[in-house]
Parts: sequence; structure tokens; C-alpha cells
Amino acid sequence: MKEWLPIDVYIGGAEHAVLHLLYARFWHKFLYDIGVVPTKEPFQKLYNQGMILGENNEKMSKSKGNVVNPDEIVESHGADTLRLYEMFMGPLDASIAWSTNGLDGARRFLDRVWRLIVTDNNDIEEKITQNDRADDLEKVYHETVKVVTHNFEDLRFNTGISQMMVFVNEAYKAKEIPKNYVEGFVKLLSPVAPHVTEELWKLLGHEETLAFAPWPQYDESKLVQNEVEIVIQIMGKVRAKLMIDKNASKEETEQKAMELETIKERIEGKTIRKIIVVPGKLVNIVTN
Repeated sequence: MKEWLPIDVYIGGAEHAVLHLLYARFWHKFLYDIGVVPTKEPFQKLYNQGMILGENNEKMSKSKGNVVNPDEIVESHGADTLRLYEMFMGPLDASIAWSTNGLDGARRFLDRVWRLIVTDNNDIEEKITQNDRADDLEKVYHETVKVVTHNFEDLRFNTGISQMMVFVNEAYKAKEIPKNYVEGFVKLLSPVAPHVTEELWKLLGHEETLAFAPWPQYDESKLVQNEVEIVIQIMGKVRAKLMIDKNASKEETEQKAMELETIKERIEGKTIRKIIVVPGKLVNIVTN
């Protein structure tokens, strides 16, 4: 009892507040008074989740014919798709209408994750390497671990899943993906898609279950943004964009902007009257 009580968080619908939630506290306080349980309260935190409405934005009801049968969804789309979609619908405490299109989107995302890691022959993709890091993915990977970790702890599953989608998009663009990044991502996805991630974990060469693997850690130093995107204007109109060191001087920023081919072409044959540089933001070239 002392090890398990009080419960960290009680999640239940607001419609239960007067009935079993009230009785749960009543009975717990009675048991505490007679010395059976060691805590005054059974729960440390109460969280009321929202309700999934029918596609017509009304409460699901057999009489209205808008009930979604989860068994049918599991049969057609898979259990992981259902879990992922429900967590991605919106804030956990909001009441949101069911969307078949949204469900299809959740399945497409899981399919993209699988294709990113596994070939048609059920082998690991060649772009997944044993390298410890990849410059083009390092920041977004550590950012993903941080965002998902904190959002899941705060029950903000939808924003955590959104960040995982960002990582998958960037991973598709990368020439290679470190295996440890892939394993970390699979761990992040496992709470909402446990079946597909267990399969991926096994294909990645692990014999033990993913359920006992340690949660991935992020390095705060890898989240520092060393470069910023600035706009290059000619006569106040944006003509190009440039990634540059955030600490670049005015002179260096101006030089980099003037070296761009698109800018060279547009100012060719023109007299440059002035170049306005706002470090970290823009370069505006004023011509005749």
C-alpha cells in the first residue's frame, strides 16, 4: 500500500465526478480513518479527458447512428492506428469530433515510419548507419526527444506526435540516419504505437522487449541554434533567403548576400546606392 499510494494521476470523464470519483474518495477516507490505507487522498491529481463525438459533432448514440465501433477500426486500420489517432486528435481534455480522414492520416504516418526504417524485403534500410551522429539530424533529433518527453509527461500527446512527424520528415531528407537516432525515435513512438514499435525494435536487432528499454535522453547543448535564416531584399522586395552564422558581422553578412547567384543576376548592370544590413535578420540592397 505504501509503495503504490497515492496514485499519481486519476484520468476520468467529468460525468463521473459525482458518482464513482466521489465514492472512491469517500471510501478511501473511511479506510484511512480506520487505519487500513496510509494516505488521506487516493489520487495526487485529477484529469478530466474530453469526449470523442460522432462525425456530426454530436454525442455518440446508437439511436443517432453515429457510434464508432473500435473493434471495426482495429480490424480495418490496426490497433496502433486507433491509439495514435485518438492521441493526435487534439488536446486530451477537449471534446472533438471523430474524423475518418484523420484516422487514415494516422495510418499513413505509421506506414511512413515503417518505410523509413524497413525495406520491402524486411531488411533495415541502407541509409541507417552505425554512425553516432549526423549533422543534418542532430538538432531535430534532440529537439524531438525533449519535446516528446515533456509533452507526454504533461499529457499533451498531440503536440508530441506532431514533433515526431517533424522528425520523420527530416529523416526522409537525410542521406543517412544514425541507428541510435532510429532506436531513440522508436522508443518515443512506443507509448502510442506499441505493436509496430516492438516489431521495429526486433528488426533493429534486439531480442529483449522494447517495454524495458530506457527512455531516450536529449543533450541540451545540441539544441543551440548556431545559424539563422535571413532575407535578402532588393529595393525592399525579398529576392532570396540565406542561412548564416547567428554571430556573423555586418561585413560578413553583406559579403555572403552579395555572393548569391540570384542576387548577382538581379543587380547586374545596376548601380548600388546603399546596402542596409540588420545582423541576423535581413540585407536590403538599394539600387538605381
